[in-house]
Amino acid sequence: MKTLEHIPEISFEGSGSKTPLAFKYYDPEMMILGKTMREHLKFAMSYWHTINAGGTDMFGGDTMDKTFGKEGIERYKAKADFAFELMRKLHIDYFCFHDVDIAPEGASLGESIKKYIIMVDYIEELMKKFDKKCLWNTANMFGDKLFMAGAATSPNADIYAVSAAKVKVGLDVAKRLDAGGYVFWGGREGYDTLINTDMGLELDNLGRFLHMAADYADKIGFTGALYIEPKPKEPTKHQYDYDVATCMNFLRKIGLENRYKMNIEANHATLAGHTFQHELRTAVINGSFGSVDANQGDLFLGWDTDQFPTNVYDTALAMYEIIKAGGFTTGGLNFDAKARRQSNAIEDIFLSYIAGMDTFALGLKVAAKIIEDGRIDSFVEDRYAGYNRGIGRKIVEGKTDFDELYNYALTLKEIQVESGKQEYLESLINNIMFS
Repeated sequence: MKTLEHIPEISFEGSGSKTPLAFKYYDPEMMILGKTMREHLKFAMSYWHTINAGGTDMFGGDTMDKTFGKEGIERYKAKADFAFELMRKLHIDYFCFHDVDIAPEGASLGESIKKYIIMVDYIEELMKKFDKKCLWNTANMFGDKLFMAGAATSPNADIYAVSAAKVKVGLDVAKRLDAGGYVFWGGREGYDTLINTDMGLELDNLGRFLHMAADYADKIGFTGALYIEPKPKEPTKHQYDYDVATCMNFLRKIGLENRYKMNIEANHATLAGHTFQHELRTAVINGSFGSVDANQGDLFLGWDTDQFPTNVYDTALAMYEIIKAGGFTTGGLNFDAKARRQSNAIEDIFLSYIAGMDTFALGLKVAAKIIEDGRIDSFVEDRYAGYNRGIGRKIVEGKTDFDELYNYALTLKEIQVESGKQEYLESLINNIMFS
């Protein structure tokens, strides 16, 4: 891996610029709806994809060398130096990481933790030097063969204990680094066949694990958010955290619906057969909107491609949901995305981030225009206006019953079913986008 000396600090040059290494739409200090773009978007770098991933896929090895020509702890210090210089040049304020992203693993859990803390010390100093913040951190409990049958849902109690130890250390680090949150992603919390699975015990154990994690966070005074990241499949065939609705159902069952929020990924939404907008709206109406993994998938591939977002229509509808929800608090937009395997030049990392940041900047601007235009919101309000009066209001307020509704229905003569005007509204969004 080369150094970044040949890469300039990325500046905003406007939509007319033809400079590849420049923002066309992301102007950090531009004011939109009372906040700067920087405040609205809260961009974060994903350590695992950006600093570690070398282009490997299931059919081939790395296409980019990210070893920095070093070994052991020195390699990871070089990676950290690279990461913070990259964030500086891209004007990214936050980063996210797994424990094994930032430090080499040892021969034992204890040795791995020691190496991890050495690197936390190093990164804490870089955070101060570069004025960067940790959006969230997590523990990798899916890569090592120990977790091939799960972590908090493993059939092996010893592995359950190792998982708890890793999360304990992760929460300690989150508090130390003043992270905005801590993420639970259950990539292998699920099953491939029920023939060898006690689903009831696994789900009960997962509930116990999440309770213990919340209790420990309270014990150490960690005030950041606890996030669950929904994903329906891949690597596990049937994952317990399928989508936002499934996660909320489980959290309500175990009595933690007010303790955990959602970290929503666009590509995971499409794998679940939903739109990104749907998952965001579902989280908002359930009071669990937290943070976002910003990426996109390939609809022709049934797996998690983690591409940088370039679809402005999707980012506009996503930002519309986020703004209407009041914006981010502890969360932000983490680019859980990687440059394509063939994009293996050092410049491609920057070009990828510029593309993603510009796309969300455009999405923010369009979402603000949709809200300021008002026609979408007015149409929805008018469509449900019947619930603001008469029998509709009594339904909403819980002041009616089936007997009254039956008698009311018998008095109705001709009921007018209004048009939903989907095509008009979709063309209206196009008009707002391109006017």
